[in-house]
Amino acid sequence: MDNDDRQIGRILTRREVLALLGAAGAGAVASRLRAQPAVDRVLTALPGAPGWLPACVVRPAQTEGPYFVDEKLNRADIRLDPSSGRVSEGAPLDLEMRVYRVANGGCEPLAGAMVDLWQCDALGVYSDVRDMNGFFNTAGQKFLRGYQVTDAGGVARFTTIYPGWYEGRCVHIHFKVRSGGAAQAREFTSQLYFDDALSDKVLALPPYSKKTGRRVTNDRDGIFRQGGRQLLMDVMEHGSRYHGVFEIGLTA
Repeated sequence: MDNDDRQIGRILTRREVLALLGAAGAGAVASRLRAQPAVDRVLTALPGAPGWLPACVVRPAQTEGPYFVDEKLNRADIRLDPSSGRVSEGAPLDLEMRVYRVANGGCEPLAGAMVDLWQCDALGVYSDVRDMNGFFNTAGQKFLRGYQVTDAGGVARFTTIYPGWYEGRCVHIHFKVRSGGAAQAREFTSQLYFDDALSDKVLALPPYSKKTGRRVTNDRDGIFRQGGRQLLMDVMEHGSRYHGVFEIGLTA
């Protein structure tokens, strides 16, 4: 399978973040967020700089890779292939994307944003594409793709599976957020990553264990090394399922 394209975008510097948030500064931002109990938030330190900043600010853009297809499939459960009725096998993953607008000295929930997810299956295969190296041809299939629109709280929820892996890349899920009307359309594309220890645990079980070869770990992935630590998703285990939460802020 062909590797993804090179990473794009960058992490904001502390000066840029403070300029983006306005003259209120990080301390005022933290106070404002604590005053909003409906927004469950963790304040994250910006690497290499003192102080605390909202987690939704420190997320870099990354490449969409060669396997994005704008299917326009509005669905929460993306495991099903509508062309065959087959459900992708793998450890169930309930994924919650929390999208915010970074403006007015803080992070406000962004309603009405279109959040797309696409990922490989347990054996490293993407749907509706022809692999450039001839490993697979899944044209017409649409498993593990879909979008949801964020609710009033800025949340989009998905049911998917823990992703597998393929040659040259660590375990990841792609996402794209689109918001605004035609005249003011905004688009942000990046990737979600997983703790290597958790991936080792999940991928040792079937159907993932059917795949042979040596998986690339996060620190050996060229794209992950360019901002991936800021894109690690918080994942909790609930019985046989996993639940992941990720926050992302978009500039106004």
